[in-house]
Amino acid sequence: MDIIAKLGSPFSHADFTIGVATSSFQIEGDGENREKSIWDTFCDTPGKIADNSNGIVACEHVKRWESDLDIIDSLNVDAYRFSISWPRVIRQDGSVNNDGLSFYIALLDRLNEKGIKPYVTLYHWDLPQYLEDEGGWLNRQTAFAFEQYVEVVVKAFGDRVFSYATLNEPFCSAYLGYEVGIHAPGLVGKEFGKKAIHHLLLAHGLGMRVLREHAPTIESGIVLNFTPFYPASNDEKDVVATKLAHDHHNDWYIKPLIHGDYPELIDHIPDHQKPDIHQGDMEIISASIDFLGVNYYTRARVQDNGGEDPYQMPPAEGTETTAMGWEVYPQGLTDLLLQLHRDYELPPIIITENGLASDDEMTSDGHVHDIQRQGYLNTHMNAVAAAMAEGVNITGYFVWSLMDNFEWALGYEKRFGILYVDYDTQKRTLKDSAKYLQTMLAKRKALNNQG
Repeated sequence: MDIIAKLGSPFSHADFTIGVATSSFQIEGDGENREKSIWDTFCDTPGKIADNSNGIVACEHVKRWESDLDIIDSLNVDAYRFSISWPRVIRQDGSVNNDGLSFYIALLDRLNEKGIKPYVTLYHWDLPQYLEDEGGWLNRQTAFAFEQYVEVVVKAFGDRVFSYATLNEPFCSAYLGYEVGIHAPGLVGKEFGKKAIHHLLLAHGLGMRVLREHAPTIESGIVLNFTPFYPASNDEKDVVATKLAHDHHNDWYIKPLIHGDYPELIDHIPDHQKPDIHQGDMEIISASIDFLGVNYYTRARVQDNGGEDPYQMPPAEGTETTAMGWEVYPQGLTDLLLQLHRDYELPPIIITENGLASDDEMTSDGHVHDIQRQGYLNTHMNAVAAAMAEGVNITGYFVWSLMDNFEWALGYEKRFGILYVDYDTQKRTLKDSAKYLQTMLAKRKALNNQG
C-alpha cells in the first residue's frame, strides 16, 4: 500500500523531509577540471574496476546540472543530498579552485530558488591523490587538511546550505579502502583499517568545530552505514560471532561519536592494529551533532565457521535479492533503528540512503519497469514508519540514488538510480520508480495544501 496514502503516516507530513541523493565522483564527470582523486588512481589500476571504466565522464552532471535540477524539481521532493568534490575545490598547492566553488554555489542558488533544501556532504570518498601520496587517512595530518578544506567551503557557501554532513560512510573509506582493499586506495591489511577510521573520525570532529564556528545555525552531523547482524542459529558460538561482527562493523563507528570511546573490543585486538589516539582526540570526535545519517541496504546472518573472523553468510536459497546479491529485508531497517535507539541517546535520525540495484532495461517504447525497486522503497518506508511508531525520532528519508551512475569498483554495471542513464547519450529517463515517487509526493503536497 502507498505509504503516503496511509492515514497518519509520518511520510505524509509536510515537516518530514523526503529527498534523493547522489555523490560527486559518481555523477559529476569533468575530470579534467579538478585534481586527481584516489578513485582516479584506483580506476587506472588494472583489475580494480569490474568493467575497466572510470569517473572522468560519469553522468556529465557538471555539464548537465541545470537540467538535472529541473528533473529533481519535477519529482516533488523536498531536498537534494549531494557531495562536494574536495579535489575540485582545493588544488595540490593549497590554493582554492574558484571555478570549482562557483559550480557548487550556482547549484545551491538554483536549488534554493526552486525551494529544494540542499543537504551537503563534505566528503564522499574522493580524497585528493596528493594527500594519499602523503599517507592519506593513515596520516593524521589529513584530518587537519580536511578541517582547512571545510573552512573554505563553509565560508564560501554562507547561508545557502540547509544541512551539512561531514563524512559519508567512513566504514567504507576505512575498511573497504584501507583494510580489505576493494575500494580506493586499495590497501590490504588489518593494521590499516582502524588507524584510518580514527583519523576519519578525527576529521569529522575537526570539521564539526569549523561548522559550529562558521555555520552555527545550519544543522550538521555525520552519515554512517549500518548492517544489522543476526546469528545464523541459536548456537552460542554464532551468537558470540554476531556480537563481534556488530562491534567491528557498527559500534566501532558510532560509539566514539556518541560515547567518546571505542568498543571494549579495542582491548582485545593486537597493538599493531590499534589506532594512534592522542590526548583530546576523543573529545573532538564526540562533540555534539544535530543529526545522525543512517544508510541501510541489507542485513547479514553470521556464523562462527571456525575462521579468524565472523562469517557473513550469503542469502538463503529462495530469498529475494537485489542485483548486488543482497537480501531484501525491510525488517532489518526497523530492527536496526530500534537497536540504535536502545543503545544510544541519539540526535534526530535521517535515513540518508536507502535503495537497491536492479537489472534495469529500457523497453522499445522508452520505459523502464523497475517493479522490484518500487516494492523495495515502499516496504522500507514502511519499515521506517514502524520504527517511528516505536518512538525513534526520524526526520527524513532519502532515496539512493537519483540516477544510475559510476558504482565504484563495479563501474557502470549496477544501476541504483530512479532515473535511467543512457551512458552513450547521457539521456535521463524516469523509471517507473521515479514516476511512483513523483505521484506519491504530488499526492502528499495536495493533502498538505488541503490541510
